[in-house]
Amino acid sequence: MSIISLVLNASLVVQLVMGLLMVLSLLSWWHIFSKFFTVKHATSQSADFEDRFWGGSDLNGLYDQTRRNHAIGMEKIFIAGFTEFQKLRQRGGMELSDVMDGSRRAMRASSQRELDYLDKHTSFLASVGSVSPYIGLFGTVWGIMHAFTGLANVGQATLATVAPGIAESLVATAIGLFAAIPATVAYNRFAHDVDALASRFDTFIEEFSNILQRQAAK
Repeated sequence: MSIISLVLNASLVVQLVMGLLMVLSLLSWWHIFSKFFTVKHATSQSADFEDRFWGGSDLNGLYDQTRRNHAIGMEKIFIAGFTEFQKLRQRGGMELSDVMDGSRRAMRASSQRELDYLDKHTSFLASVGSVSPYIGLFGTVWGIMHAFTGLANVGQATLATVAPGIAESLVATAIGLFAAIPATVAYNRFAHDVDALASRFDTFIEEFSNILQRQAAK
């Protein structure tokens, strides 16, 4: 008995369960590859920007250079904070604390938008990882029930009679695990990477705020 023959000979309910699990698996793999490159790009861009930021570049020159590029991650936080800082300073008559609070809020909002973007679709991976085994188990239970009810029409029950139906139903559990395991591993990995970026963003916001405060106090 091959896997294909087991799937084709399974009951309609079990086939629908297998089809649903395969769709979930394909969607999760699509999000895994997409999220992998997105998070990797954001991490490398943030590291490159930190090198340029702490390399002694002029803030105005770095600001103009960053705005011309396709900003992402930490670059967008820098642009949001420096833009708000310049706007508030040009108004005049504002306390330094108000200028810094406005700049910090702009950076916090930008950081949250970037994290929301990076965290997009990870909840889907978590759902696939937690639900797929139970969907597969439902298909297995249904297939076993179908196999045993079919014995009522058989005069003598043997292992050869029961084995195909049980094997067909167990394929649903295997497909459920095949969908759940990569999704769970990917979710844990991406959650760790996004948390690491969030920590780097928070550190950058505080350090950049100190730099802006020293510049405004001159």
